[in-house]
Amino acid sequence: MKKDLERILLQVQKPSRYTGGELGSVVKDPEKVDVRFAFCFPDVYEVGMSHLGMKILYALTNARENYWCERVFAPDQDMEQLMRERGIPLYGLESLDAIGEFDFIGFTLQYEMSFTAVLNMLDLAGLEVRSKDRRNLWPVVVAGGPCACNPEPVADFIDLFILGEGEEVNLELMDLYLVCKKEGCSKQEFLRRAAQIEGIYVPSLYEVRYHPDGTVAAVAPQEGAPAVVHKRIIRDLDKVFYPENFVVPFTQAVHDRAMVEVLRGCIRGCRFCQAGFIYRPFREKQEDTINRNAHTLCDNTGYDEVSLTSLSTSDYSQLEPLLNGMLTWTEPDAVNIALPSLRVDNFSKELIDRVAAVRKSSLTFAPEAGTQRMRDVINKNITEEEVLRTCRTAFEGGFTNVKLYFMLGLPTETDEDVEGIVHLAQKVVDLFYHLPDKPKGKGVSVNVSVACFVPKPFTPFEFEPQDTMENLRRKQKILLETVRSRKINVKYHDSPTSFLEAVLARGDRRLCPMVEYAWRSGSKLDGWNDYFRMERWEDAAEVCGIDLAFYANRTRSYDEIMPWDHLDYGVSKAFLIRENERAHQDATTPHCRNHCAGCGANRLLGGACFG
Repeated sequence: MKKDLERILLQVQKPSRYTGGELGSVVKDPEKVDVRFAFCFPDVYEVGMSHLGMKILYALTNARENYWCERVFAPDQDMEQLMRERGIPLYGLESLDAIGEFDFIGFTLQYEMSFTAVLNMLDLAGLEVRSKDRRNLWPVVVAGGPCACNPEPVADFIDLFILGEGEEVNLELMDLYLVCKKEGCSKQEFLRRAAQIEGIYVPSLYEVRYHPDGTVAAVAPQEGAPAVVHKRIIRDLDKVFYPENFVVPFTQAVHDRAMVEVLRGCIRGCRFCQAGFIYRPFREKQEDTINRNAHTLCDNTGYDEVSLTSLSTSDYSQLEPLLNGMLTWTEPDAVNIALPSLRVDNFSKELIDRVAAVRKSSLTFAPEAGTQRMRDVINKNITEEEVLRTCRTAFEGGFTNVKLYFMLGLPTETDEDVEGIVHLAQKVVDLFYHLPDKPKGKGVSVNVSVACFVPKPFTPFEFEPQDTMENLRRKQKILLETVRSRKINVKYHDSPTSFLEAVLARGDRRLCPMVEYAWRSGSKLDGWNDYFRMERWEDAAEVCGIDLAFYANRTRSYDEIMPWDHLDYGVSKAFLIRENERAHQDATTPHCRNHCAGCGANRLLGGACFG
């Protein structure tokens, strides 16, 4: 394999993506390990190497002497073509061995548009893409990540899904596999046993029946599988494994820095945000744990930037003491502290002074909607005054570039709400030029990024239709026509991509043939505009008899059985219905620290989330 790779690497862009051997990578003797795990990220190296989950599970697995986890990424088009021409199978970066011979091939599903990349990587590994055609015990093909909360559109390709947080359940699954391997069990017997582990969903053990109108009638478990599969969580983040080292890439990754989790979950309850609900309940690490993790990582990797990551880092209750403690070593060592998830309603001058103590990072905020009514509908719980006050604080702190995130096509949205996005951005520009102590000799730049709303499972908006592509394009035109200042730069997402994302996010397993057809037609890196072709998916839908609008643009009744209703992520459907009703009343719900809304996630902790 090594000689074959040496012959082709100088013919591809960025050969360092494919060589392995980076600082911090773990190499073991394959003769001395019992279980080999290929951790596959279905995107290119630079994207996958930015993923914290891979870093955690890579280090966790390799901490076991007899288990070996290797990294695998999707090759770009030039590398894939050469691999297929020369008969080079997909391989692990640590050993350069073909992953088709490994015990596990595991995918993290971060984005619905990566589904075809999963099939392409299985094919590059020399495997059949459908689970039923892979009859041997190994390799076991597993998947987890946020898109596993509705795994049905890829249910025919994956042997089992890991729901929730993987630090404990991954090792339990590998331990069971090792027992079954020694006992000479069949793949089916292993899957039956695996289904009894909390957090493991084996789709082949469930029969789905449908009503004549195409909606789900029932999901019936078979062979002793549980009727409802509950996600796994880590209760105590201070005791859970965290890496002391990261693999440091040879080439620039999207987020090339040390990263430390400060909390999991979110207290906010924004009604569009899937992550905010599927990662509940809210749990924090102690500040000394975070400080120790960060210092150790920077010492071991040499990174000069550490990111304090979470869904809403400024909601961390001990943030100021944490930053004070970290500055005792980050300032002398010239290490920048990045806070990637900031709220406009708890952003202070003290916070900005600490963040900019070493060097200024760009500031990004997410009002999500341009009018107060729309922000109330989505339960953003921020006011225009808070947005402007936050921008004033940033400008007075020396920042001149602000990025604002919004969404288009939200439930109940009007054209006035769309225009309100640009009107709010204009108020930010005007604010800058009316400041008496604004930065001298500098102009302001307000970058407005507008995504198309995609209704997602396990959110209060899972019942809502997505705007049609035609209406989204019309609203995008309104956005551009409303801009009156060259200080405002508007960018928006491609509506066909968002449409297909909505189809796959809320789809059922009848979409599996369509996903396979699209892949066989050439789809494989659909998260990249250069490779995405909507025509392939439209052809696949037509050939497979799929009505895409049925999945994306249809309102779903509260009593409809969703394709994912047999999977439990902690939040109850009754809570989601209540929140949907409040959205249509333009009513907000206080965040979790102020008032418990009864989402149900506290059951996973065995008590109240906040004591």
